[in-house]
Amino acid sequence: MTRLLYQGLEGVADLSESLKRDPLIPEPGSLIPDEDPKLREECGVMAVYGHPDAARQVYLGLYALQHRGQESAGIATANGHHLSNIKGMGLVSEIFTEDVLAKLPGDLAIGHTRYSTTGDSALLNAQPIRVDSVKGLIAIAHNGNLVNLGNLREKLERAGAYFQTTSDSEIIVQLIAHSKATSLVDAIADSLGQVEGAFSIVMMTRDKVFAARDPRGFRPLSMGRIKNPDGPDTIVFASETCAFDLLRAEYEREVLPGELVMVSADGVTSRQYASGFEQTSCVFEHVYFARPDSRIFGRWVQESRDQMGRQLARESHVPADIIVPVPDSGVTAALGYAEEAGVPFRFGLIRNHYVGRTFIEPEQRVRDFGVKLKLNPVRNLLEGKRVILIDDSIIRGTTSRKIIRMVRGAGAKEVHLRISCPPTISPCFYGVDTPSKRDLIAANKSVEEIRQYIEADSLAYLSLHGLLQCCDDGPHGIQGSDYCTACYTGNYPTQWVDVEEILPARYPKADDVQLSLLGTT
Repeated sequence: MTRLLYQGLEGVADLSESLKRDPLIPEPGSLIPDEDPKLREECGVMAVYGHPDAARQVYLGLYALQHRGQESAGIATANGHHLSNIKGMGLVSEIFTEDVLAKLPGDLAIGHTRYSTTGDSALLNAQPIRVDSVKGLIAIAHNGNLVNLGNLREKLERAGAYFQTTSDSEIIVQLIAHSKATSLVDAIADSLGQVEGAFSIVMMTRDKVFAARDPRGFRPLSMGRIKNPDGPDTIVFASETCAFDLLRAEYEREVLPGELVMVSADGVTSRQYASGFEQTSCVFEHVYFARPDSRIFGRWVQESRDQMGRQLARESHVPADIIVPVPDSGVTAALGYAEEAGVPFRFGLIRNHYVGRTFIEPEQRVRDFGVKLKLNPVRNLLEGKRVILIDDSIIRGTTSRKIIRMVRGAGAKEVHLRISCPPTISPCFYGVDTPSKRDLIAANKSVEEIRQYIEADSLAYLSLHGLLQCCDDGPHGIQGSDYCTACYTGNYPTQWVDVEEILPARYPKADDVQLSLLGTT
């Protein structure tokens, strides 16, 4: 049974304090870890203003954003007088039953889905985060990662701030609460100007919704509209536009880097709280994170991935009988590759979509059990064939090796691996859960050494120039130079003192790392 945290609901106790004192620790070995996980986006955010059933609209939006985070979710709603918040560990559908949604009345709402750790301490850190301050009740949901949280937290605590969580998202709310600005919108703008790093944020008071992106535009955030012929339109915000489709909302535009949008009874207003920064949007959104049916940074993801496959074929094709994607993330690039190369596309690997994080391993340990549980080869398609496998990335290399062994075991004569992005040589601290540099195989081995390790007949990556060309939307859209490519180059938009010591975004330790923003005035 999913355990929920209720905040601001009449007649329901708020157990935030007890969660701090009595965390629930999972039994050792209760989960079988993924030895070579994909890079994972930390979360997705959603907001709705002006809908009589706002909680359900956010619920549907989070359902569409579930791929961005599958370990906790939350929804906060307001009706002009009260601001309620419910969050829990698990999938959106597991947490928000009909009975739970009924406890969230109001015509404005924000929501969040994320990856996190396990147990009640993670439940406390799940979002939205709700804070009662001198500027009123505020709830916030945040996608990204702040890089100067250590200094800010210490400064706020000296000023008397009391933190409910260990999440960096709460720092923004505390900065708002302690701002000397007289109006709330000025306090939010002042606070966002003090934080550094990657963030796309939705916030809510009892009667207003706010949406903002960091000045460099690392993470996506789009604005849409549900037309209402009988009254004011409903305004929606989401990390990805695929969330709009389920709501029958029309995509209107991106929230711009450094922009703060406010929606209230007076309509939609906007202000630029920061400017003069070079745009560095995350290119991995187009490579892997986002759904292909989403429009990210103003460009369709499906188009970018199709072009990646085509460019990969132009750069590194070898004679083959079939093109096989590693599902699901390699499918669109593999389709583009197959069309460009003139080689048949086949689903030679079938994915089991119903594998959860917890399962019982056989007593007799099966080699490569985790991969075999998730993927199964189609022997009659692979046997005797020269196969080109298409995948979006190699992180540690262990999963790629297992998949190649599996395809060979099904009778493939040759197995070639093509990757639709450059080698990942550096971790990310802008809201992506990545291993440390020492665990990234491409940071420590040459392409030929990786090929030998994964036991492929050949291995090739898409070039960086080719990748940026594939994600370029021309003079009227996002261009190749507008992307962050730090994970492929080690060149960060924010300067690190020692790149070797960069920590994963999931475990930032501000005291251990010194950094400064390039171009700050």
